[in-house]
Order: sequence, then structure tokens, then C-alpha cells
Amino acid sequence: MLPPEPSRPSPERDFPWWLVAIVVIGVVLAVVIATNDLYTQVFRTVSRGVQITVFVTLVGFAMASLVGLVFALMALSNSLILRQVSRFYVEVIRGVPIIVLLFYIAFVGAPALVVLINWLTWPLQQMGLSEPWQVRDISLLWRAVLALMIGYSAFIAEVFRAGILAVDKGQVEAAEALGLSRFQRFRFIVFPQAIKTILPPLGNDFVAMVKDSSLVSVLGVADITQMGKVYASGSFRFFETYSIVAYIYLILTISLSIGLRQLEKRLRRSQKS
Repeated sequence: MLPPEPSRPSPERDFPWWLVAIVVIGVVLAVVIATNDLYTQVFRTVSRGVQITVFVTLVGFAMASLVGLVFALMALSNSLILRQVSRFYVEVIRGVPIIVLLFYIAFVGAPALVVLINWLTWPLQQMGLSEPWQVRDISLLWRAVLALMIGYSAFIAEVFRAGILAVDKGQVEAAEALGLSRFQRFRFIVFPQAIKTILPPLGNDFVAMVKDSSLVSVLGVADITQMGKVYASGSFRFFETYSIVAYIYLILTISLSIGLRQLEKRLRRSQKS
């Protein structure tokens, strides 16, 4: 007779000692920042980039989600051409590192976009109703946002596609039998159920974009990382500066991760009820 298998501990029932440790370390660092003049100065300087980091992340992720949803629907379309275009886009964009995409959009894509805009508005320019565009008219901030949007839209497209495919086909067929149009089936049947599957990986991508937003510093965008680089290069206080930079990013990412875990728990409870 085989012995009974030992029960595996449930991570959800574990007391979050890891969180307690992080909170304690965070409080200690906050006290150091508040009481040490050097750390206070570094924190004030670096924290000026928080607004840019949040802006780049929120706008980039919102645009990436919209574009990703479009390409996910194209991948599930009955049209062979749309499916192939979607697959081509996803595979190519996923194969290019984000930092390479940043340089490409900033120094290749933006000039090409200016040429296209000038070509489209040429009749208006001849009539004096529009001025010719210059490359400098597209700020480095928006070039960074566009690059992150394009880079993450490919991954988000796969998240949406997998979530939509996870919906039971029987419910879709039942909705079709009731006479619902394709748009109505997606709006009332497919998407409300798919969103429960989509949200956790979508949230993980959002946290990842918070961290990858630091890459926009290579374009000189004044985010958290760039402000830290400028201060450290001028003061040679590399340890203090990058400790504060890491501290701010940890506050952002851990707060988001905890919020996402709570959201996942609520979704699981709603599925059981």
C-alpha cells in the first residue's frame, strides 16, 4: 500500500513575510531619505522624473492595448490576409529588442513619418494653409511612447487572442443561434468572459512596461532613470543616486503587483460564485 502523498502548502495561505520585509526595508530607507541631506537632495532630483515615467507608461500601455486588440481580432478573422498580416506584425515586433525599436522609431520611423505627412499635406502647403513638418516637431517623448506602444502591442495581441480563444465555443454558438450579430457576440458574450483570463497577464505586461519605460532615458527623455544619470554624472554619487532610482521603481512595481494580485483573487472568487 502506497503512503499518502504529503499535502503541498498553498502559497495563498502563507503569511506574506516577504511583504513585511519589503515594507520594513522601505520604511528604513524612507527615514534615511528624510533625515540625510544628501539622500533628500538625490530623491528630490530623481523624483522629478516620476511624472514622465507615469505618463509614458500609461499612454504607451493604453495605445498598445488598443492596437493589440485590433491585431488579436485580425488574427481571429475569417480573412486569410488579415490573419497573415497580424501574424507577420506580431512575429516581427516580438523579435526586435525594445531598445533597438526605440532607436529605430526615434531616428528612422519619425523622419519617415514626417516625409509621409509632408507628402499628404503638400496641396495644403502650396495653398499656404499648412506649414511643412520638421523632424524636431515630433518630440523625443512621443517617439519613445510610440516605440513602447509598438513593442508591447505585439505581446498584448497574443494575450487578447489567447483570452478570446479560451471562451467556450458552445456559448458563442448559442449566441449565434439566438440571432446575435458578430459584434454583439463579442461585446456581450466573448469579451466579458475573456477579460477574466486576459487581466492577469495584461497586468504583468503593465508592470513590465513600468520597468521598460526606463529605456526611454537613452533618448534623453527626462524620466526617473535619466534624472538619476544626470545627477550621478555631475555629482559622482553613483551609489546614493541609483539606490534611490531602484527604490522609486520598486515602490511603483510592488504597489502595482500587490494591486494585481488582489484583483486576481477577486476574479477567482467571482468565478467560483
